Amino acid sequence: VEYAAEPKLDGLAVSLVYQDGVLVRGATRGDGYKGEEVTHNVRTIDAVPLRLRGKGWPARLEVRGEVYMPKAGFAELNKQAEEKGEKTFVNPRNAAAGSLRQLDPKLTAQRPLAFFAYAVVDGATISDRHVDSLLAIREWGFPVNSLTQVVQGVGGCLEYYEFIGNQREHLDYEIDGVVFKVDHLSQQEELGFVSRAPRWAIAQKYPPEEMTTVVENVEFNVGRTGALTPVARLKPVFVGGVTVSNATLHNMDELTRKDVRVGDTVVVRRAGDVIPEVVSSDKTKRIPGAKSVAMPTVCPICGSDVVRVESEAVIRCTGGLFCPAQRKEAIRHFASRRAMDIDGLGEKIIDQLVERDLVQTPADLYGLTLEQLSGLERMGEKSAMNLIQAFEVSKRAELDRLIYALGIREVGEATAQALADFFQSMDSLAQADEETLQQVPDVGPVVAQRIVSFFAQPHNREVIHGLLQAGVQYEAPTADATEQSAAFADKTFVLTGSLSDMTRDEAKKRITAKGGKVTGSVSNKTDFLVAGEKAGSKLRKAESLNVTVLSEEDLLNMLGGA
Repeated sequence: VEYAAEPKLDGLAVSLVYQDGVLVRGATRGDGYKGEEVTHNVRTIDAVPLRLRGKGWPARLEVRGEVYMPKAGFAELNKQAEEKGEKTFVNPRNAAAGSLRQLDPKLTAQRPLAFFAYAVVDGATISDRHVDSLLAIREWGFPVNSLTQVVQGVGGCLEYYEFIGNQREHLDYEIDGVVFKVDHLSQQEELGFVSRAPRWAIAQKYPPEEMTTVVENVEFNVGRTGALTPVARLKPVFVGGVTVSNATLHNMDELTRKDVRVGDTVVVRRAGDVIPEVVSSDKTKRIPGAKSVAMPTVCPICGSDVVRVESEAVIRCTGGLFCPAQRKEAIRHFASRRAMDIDGLGEKIIDQLVERDLVQTPADLYGLTLEQLSGLERMGEKSAMNLIQAFEVSKRAELDRLIYALGIREVGEATAQALADFFQSMDSLAQADEETLQQVPDVGPVVAQRIVSFFAQPHNREVIHGLLQAGVQYEAPTADATEQSAAFADKTFVLTGSLSDMTRDEAKKRITAKGGKVTGSVSNKTDFLVAGEKAGSKLRKAESLNVTVLSEEDLLNMLGGA
């Protein structure tokens, strides 16, 4: 296989769109789907052609490349900042990214930015080879890295990797690795993508810079899902272009494997040149009496019990509805459409409610006043009244929705429905032991343990009591044997696409009333996929697994009419 090999610049990826040879848009890569509009700023970069030269270019052309700051320009920029008493940049990549995102293009124009093009992503096929496409756009005015080569096989890739590694410190720009792409575009097309990642390209990074320092303490951070992560508090050290004083130890297994203790001298690096991590501990420099770090038994934030499932490396706080570290995520999930469906309670409003300490648990939502809500940013009196009305509407919910809204780990919509069908009340569910829980279809030992741990926490029970006190009422599922159908019993359905005669929620209720189960993803255990309009990847997966695909009309016929 022939590969196009090129240095991997440490800058900011941008996409440039040309219409009839004229630059009409510049955007950052963002999350791969949506980026930032930076057209006016990229126009100020000398290396970016405003108008294509030569001939043969297509009417519409999209070129991707990297905006970067040369080392010399970076040094001069920081020198000028120091002379003015301003804050300096820690590395050229941050300087390039910050410069390109300036609101005023005049400021961007003052920064020493450069650009290399590395791909043609839209336009008439220029050539069947990637490198030939780069040579063509170079004739149209785009700078292309002169170190780009075509190499043969894996051996050629390894030789190129070593060659660029030896050149790295002499280059006038920062790189963090090399990129290899299958050169023939027809082969690229055949290989395709996995999600957004191409099967025909790979980046091989160089080992990150490593430094030694001393561990001053080991603490545990609590994430928004309750995961506790051990973090080493370090004597500050400059590594990979930044000063590092905290470094992740990932989880208890890693902490134990690396045997990191307070007072140890450790090797630190920035994983992927981004996240600081402890690589290893130097046992020869360990101080006498240094003790191993013990796993905490309670959450350092809320005091709830900490649990660890045998098959997982992560330890978690069980105070999901109560723990301040998990508060925003717990409320967002509680209000989501599949849970309590509180219309209008978006992420930004939740952020304000939590940050202003107006809401500590989901139960507090139902006590919010018109005055409190109308005082939030971008929330007028009418919007506040609508939100209060949405709270009132959400007070009447099916039991399965309320169970799902609690955010118990491993309890999704289908499991919540099964629990509601089996126990018929929240009290019965809360009092169930692991053995009883495992009598519920699809509830195994892990899920049973999660549920018991959740209800064992007094904080979580208090929140549920608070919800009921606030007027939240649930409807237990009706067990009507006449509704059951052999065609649905023990069958698993997945819904995808838009339905015209009923909502997907309505379809789900009707399927479960007949004895079927509705899940969110297609697998070998799926019996039927109901495909509405604009069905996407789930339909393709169902077809690949030979799952029976039903139209909406087929489903209605099975249900016994519209």
